[in-house]
Amino acid sequence: MHLRFVIFLIVVALNAPSIFAQGTNQPTVDELVAKNIEAKGGATALNSVQTLRSTGKLLVQVQGQIELGYVQTRKRPDEARTEASLQGMTQIEAYDGKDGWKVSPFFGRKDPERMSADDVKALVEDTEIDGPLADWKTKGSTVEYLGTEDVDGTPAHKLKVVRKNGDVSFVYLDPDHFLEIRIVTQRVRQGAYEEVETDLGDYEKAGGVFVDARERRTNKWSSSIKSKPTCRWMTRYFISPAK
Repeated sequence: MHLRFVIFLIVVALNAPSIFAQGTNQPTVDELVAKNIEAKGGATALNSVQTLRSTGKLLVQVQGQIELGYVQTRKRPDEARTEASLQGMTQIEAYDGKDGWKVSPFFGRKDPERMSADDVKALVEDTEIDGPLADWKTKGSTVEYLGTEDVDGTPAHKLKVVRKNGDVSFVYLDPDHFLEIRIVTQRVRQGAYEEVETDLGDYEKAGGVFVDARERRTNKWSSSIKSKPTCRWMTRYFISPAK
């Protein structure tokens, strides 16, 4: 037997206990999902919320900061509607579980228009009152635990969620409270790569469940869509779920 191989076996034998211990300390996907649901108030409380309405302001960075009034309504099982208002005009996007439509007065279009399958993807994800991890098997998603990663100084648990439509979301959970602190979603829209980074915080208890009252979202488009601005939005207040 070669000396080098003998040395290799000795090294493996000496490190086996620590390697095994490290592996057993890794949380499983099911454990993290269960802690995430429990942190939000538990499955029973979450399932009792049939409608979640958020009001606040939308801050958009386009050659300076523009502030709009904002309302988002989500209703089970899969409906969502958002309204952004400024100077008497209201931009509306809605999804009824089958089709998406929008009204875009800021672009001179005041009549409802049907949204494309690509454009409606974000609205479909907004219908998830409980977040991307809850009932992931029922939704047809796959979830993989990728260890921990630094998020602004916090060693967050990182999970990769692949949705049945092919979109990928990386969900970062706070290691102490197991609530989402960042979600990065990657998708292809209109033939171009798009990445949306959402930072969540200031969780408040309303209707027996914890929901985020502050959200900052940054849209990153590929260089092929240079006309799209990078937006940071939104701060949400007065969140009130209802049965």
